[in-house]
Amino acid sequence: MFSIGDFARLGRVSVRMLRHYDALGLLRPARVDHATGYRYYEAGQLSRLNRLIALKDLGLTLEQVGRILEQKVGPEELHGMLRLRRAELAARLADESMRLARVEARLRLIETEGLMSVDVVVKSVPAVRLAELSGIAESYESEKISPVIQPLYDELCRRICEAGLTVTGPTVAYYEQVPEGVRVHAGAPVNAEPGGAYDFDVVDLPAIEQAATVVHHGTMDQADLTTQRLAQWIEENGYRSSGFAREVYLTYGCGDPATWVTELQEPISREA
Repeated sequence: MFSIGDFARLGRVSVRMLRHYDALGLLRPARVDHATGYRYYEAGQLSRLNRLIALKDLGLTLEQVGRILEQKVGPEELHGMLRLRRAELAARLADESMRLARVEARLRLIETEGLMSVDVVVKSVPAVRLAELSGIAESYESEKISPVIQPLYDELCRRICEAGLTVTGPTVAYYEQVPEGVRVHAGAPVNAEPGGAYDFDVVDLPAIEQAATVVHHGTMDQADLTTQRLAQWIEENGYRSSGFAREVYLTYGCGDPATWVTELQEPISREA
C-alpha cells in the first residue's frame, strides 16, 4: 500500500485533492489507520483516479463524474469521450487564436492612425472576362470571408482544369451586399465565351474608368490596415467610392504568406 503522499505523487494530484475526493465518496482510501487517521491506497486505485481526472477535465461536475464512475465506463467509451473533448478544445483554441489575431490587427490600426500613408495610384482598369464561382458570407469580417473564398478558388481551379481552359492572368475577387450577407465572387481570367456548357459562370467585369489602387503585401487577413488607409486617401483627396471594389491577387497561395502581393482597386469619382 501507499501513503496518501506517495499515492498523490504517483497519481500526479495533490494530497488536498485526494482528501476532497475521499470526502465526496469518489475515491475512498483502501485502508484508514483508525489510530492515526492515516490514509493508505492501493496501486489498483490509480485506474479509478485516472478516470476521475479525465472525466473532470472533460468539463463534467464531480457529481456527474461520480455517476459515470459508478456505471463503470470502459476504456473505449472513455477514450471516445476524450477524443471528442480534445476536438472541442482544439476548435476553441483555434477560435481564440483568431480572436487574438483580430485584436492585434485592430490595435495596429489604432496605433498607426495618422502616422503612415500608402502609395496610391489612380488609374483606369481594363475590362476582364472571368470564370467565377460565388458564395455567401455572413459579413465583410475577415474571419467570415476567408472560409468562403478559399474553397471557392480551390473548386474553381479544379473545374477550369477539367474544362480544359487556361487561366490567363491574376485571379480577381469582388464582393456585393445582398440580403443574406455578402456575396463573394472568386474569379480567374480565361479565354472562354459566356453561356458555354461549363459548371461555373463566365462573366465580363466592366472596365473601371478611374480606380484608386494600392498594393498590399501579406495575407488578406492583414489587409484591414491597407484598406482603411486607402479609404482615408480617397476622402482626403476629394473622391468618393463609386462601385464594387476588386482584389487582384498578383502573387498568392504559395510560399511565405508575407510575400503574397494583392492590388486593391477601389472605383472612385470626384465628390460633387
